[in-house]
Amino acid sequence: MAFPVLRLGDLVARVPVVQGGMGVGISLSGLASAVANQGGIGVIAGAMIGMREPDVAKNPIEANVRALRNEIRKARELSSGIIGVNIMVALTTFSQMVREAIESRVDIIFSGAGLPLDMPRHLRELCEEKKEEFKTKLVPIVSSGRAATVIAKKWLSRFGYLPDAFVVEGPKAGGHLGFKREDLADPGHALEVLVPEVVEAVKPLEDAHGRAVPVIAAGGVYTGADIRKFLDLGAAGVQMGTRFVATHECDADDRFKQSYLNAREEDVTIISSPVGMPGRALNNGFIEAAREGLKKPFKCIFHCVSTCQQEKTPYCIAQALISAMRGNLERGFAFCGENVSRVNSIVSVRELMDSLQREFDEAKNPLGKGVQNVQAGSGGADAPEEQHKAD
Repeated sequence: MAFPVLRLGDLVARVPVVQGGMGVGISLSGLASAVANQGGIGVIAGAMIGMREPDVAKNPIEANVRALRNEIRKARELSSGIIGVNIMVALTTFSQMVREAIESRVDIIFSGAGLPLDMPRHLRELCEEKKEEFKTKLVPIVSSGRAATVIAKKWLSRFGYLPDAFVVEGPKAGGHLGFKREDLADPGHALEVLVPEVVEAVKPLEDAHGRAVPVIAAGGVYTGADIRKFLDLGAAGVQMGTRFVATHECDADDRFKQSYLNAREEDVTIISSPVGMPGRALNNGFIEAAREGLKKPFKCIFHCVSTCQQEKTPYCIAQALISAMRGNLERGFAFCGENVSRVNSIVSVRELMDSLQREFDEAKNPLGKGVQNVQAGSGGADAPEEQHKAD
């Protein structure tokens, strides 16, 4: 039985899987295009995307915007599928990168690490300035139904714009987390609780505006059975990050990927990130040295995140993550999801998608009997073959 499709307006992904945007070079055009070619939504991460540009320290805005433009172009050359970008609200280049992504006609912008209350303004201004229509979808990343409601009300009152979807990210995600440290183990914040909460929060919006606002579940989604579970809870799709790191097409160094294969459950730790949020990462000597006070405040050269207090911060998170992405884990660390210890091999994106389909089928229909797909508004096994983008 085929996956139900994921619809965001006129965009139709035949596999309801969004590849999470993993910053500082983990998900660039290589991984994003591979996911898009398999029917999912591939996502380029904007955080420190300009790290390879020669002028990134002197001209961080120009360098990061240029790199974003080039990665979108490369992804377009490699795939005709759905390509998104992830742009953190906390980035100092947020506004410029949102405008560049829209001008480059990326399909979707995902935005979290803060509330993207102003994002539709850039879309409206570009349409007015260029005297043409831009169709980029705008998707906030939230951690509660309340946050979804706040963003939707702000967008509607200020811009007359209804979010095209929401990603709801639970506390088992990798990287920076939208929760207080003490809430991470609270069952009340589990993704299984948050998804129905956000689905319920968007229902009045859907009723008032006569269109669907899909909810995409993220954070700890690992198997096809997990996909089935969250679809049954009302999600229209899922977002996955950790599993896509362990693919040949992932843009990180092989030594970074190997750290996932070597990871044990007890290696996963929560750090206090220099950007002012808790983060989930693989513990190592670098993190231990920071905790023991063996790292000292540094001179910032990247100015990448507005919330970073360099005079109090024991290390540059941008430099640490760049080092890790390049395989130098003695000088940095790898962000990861809670399920990283379950990774045991590097596979192709195609193989990963095929395995998710098999697991989904087994969870859906363990006795091997035909079951009617009842996922509302999402298509199904009997739906006609669809293109990645609807005409």
